[in-house]
Amino acid sequence: MTASESAASPSRQGDDLMSVAPRLRALRRRTGLTLEAAASSAGLSPAHLSRLETGRRHPSLPMLLALARVYGTTVSDLLGEAPAERDAVVRSADMEPTRAGGWTYFQAGARGRGMQALRVRVPHGAQGDIVRVHPGEEWLYVLSGRLRLGLGDRTHLLGPGDSAHFDSLTPHRLAAEDHDGVEMLFVHTLLQSPTASLCLGPTTEGAP
Repeated sequence: MTASESAASPSRQGDDLMSVAPRLRALRRRTGLTLEAAASSAGLSPAHLSRLETGRRHPSLPMLLALARVYGTTVSDLLGEAPAERDAVVRSADMEPTRAGGWTYFQAGARGRGMQALRVRVPHGAQGDIVRVHPGEEWLYVLSGRLRLGLGDRTHLLGPGDSAHFDSLTPHRLAAEDHDGVEMLFVHTLLQSPTASLCLGPTTEGAP
């Protein structure tokens, strides 16, 4: 950072904090809270919150955290910071294959989203005996080949163009019906675990 940039930083910081005041007032009104109710919930006095909303007092980080909780938002939103833009398009050339337990999958959706999208190739005889049970929802769509889907106590045979959408707490099995294997699109709502451990089984060949 240059000396001139360093000197300018406090001014910019002050401008940013000044811009918070109208947002605080707008968010409080949007939530339908009175000045007194919002201040009490955030551990502030009504007079203090009033000064924050009129720009006569700069909020500290603890104050912003408390007000963000009261208004059901984030500190970034209070500061007017735009979320980082994510690329909405995933190019075919960027979908590098990963192999897990005999299956091959391609990351077909953007990372860090609420859904996980994959294109999956399932060879015949791979992981067909694995019963999977885990939180979330699954949606799959058969592109080619035939997929044998065991769902609870029922077995379904899906061909190209067929799809299934189910609660993945229901015990389920996925297997290619034909020797040529099957290719499908696969969407899962759970991102907390690594991709391969959600429904694709072991992450290395020969793993139990």
